Amino acid sequence: MKLATILLLLGATLVLPYSEGCTQSSASATDGWTAVELGSAGLDSVAFARMEQAIAAGEFKKITSIVIARHGKLAYEKYFEGDAATLRDTRSATKTITSMVTGIAIDQRALPGPDAKVFSYFPEKQPLANPDPRKDATTVEDILTMSSLLECDDWNQYSRGNEERMYVIEDWVKFFLDLPVKGFPPWVTKPQDSPYGRSFSYCTAGVTTLGGVLEKALKTKLADFAAASLFTPLGIQHVQWAYSPLGLAQGGGGLRLRSRDLLKLAQLYLDQGLWNGKQVVSEKWVKVSTTPHAQIDDDTRYGYLWWLKDFKGGAHSYSAYYMSGNGGNKVAVFPALDMTVVITSTNYNTGGMHEQTDRLLTDYILPK
Repeated sequence: MKLATILLLLGATLVLPYSEGCTQSSASATDGWTAVELGSAGLDSVAFARMEQAIAAGEFKKITSIVIARHGKLAYEKYFEGDAATLRDTRSATKTITSMVTGIAIDQRALPGPDAKVFSYFPEKQPLANPDPRKDATTVEDILTMSSLLECDDWNQYSRGNEERMYVIEDWVKFFLDLPVKGFPPWVTKPQDSPYGRSFSYCTAGVTTLGGVLEKALKTKLADFAAASLFTPLGIQHVQWAYSPLGLAQGGGGLRLRSRDLLKLAQLYLDQGLWNGKQVVSEKWVKVSTTPHAQIDDDTRYGYLWWLKDFKGGAHSYSAYYMSGNGGNKVAVFPALDMTVVITSTNYNTGGMHEQTDRLLTDYILPK
């Protein structure tokens, strides 16, 4: 997502020479990771050396960190800007973290379930513009799957609900609730004709509003609940949220975390919601969240704010579910490889930003 804020880069730009195994870093040795060498993790050290050379030569733009775990252990950790302590703004990767918190709220029975009605949580926002009973029927699942009937599309600059129009007003939740029901011109597939019965439309305002639903259901601040129920159990101590003008933590993007901590979140899902023997997110929520619920294009599907796609590694193809954010940021889980990958980048709002991080995966990181 594109936030109207200035990126604060912590630390000087640093390109590290390749060496077998994990780079020593300023991150605490007690932050929950055990480091191993690339070879013992079954990863190709020659391919990683070539990757670092390509990044240093400028073939890949504004890559800031790559951190990888294999079989639950930290196998690769390199920082090309800042260091292990630097907080990374991975933009819309935050949306997936909001999905995690939603699952915890449902597990704790604070939220009835994915079928909870969004508009019912905001009686104080009445009256709303463009009233319609179909709006009142909007569910949490509609937002989690980017398939509500509200006219909201960040990929269309003309959309009434484009996120850039949200940022310039005060009440971001009411912005979403006021949107009209969208129409389906002949070139847009209607929900009933779409795979999984949903028509995908990428909408940051909806996920922002989901953060508001969580605060109402939990009767506490989103940031506080996320800290207590998700971050603290994983030993994640360094967190920086973006906030709306009315003080709502932006569940739709801009949350800053360390690369190692982003990797913990991926590892949590690879391990079916377990961290150090504790069930942080239910196995049921992990499974339903990473199951396809909407079709984006021929190659990409969508779960509950998780992207689902196959990536080529030589002659092999590996299924992944992943967080994704502006700049080409990716936090990916490859179940068949027992591997998690974090790639952070500040290559915001540029053509090919996601394609270049895809190339890092397919050309260098994934086993051939």
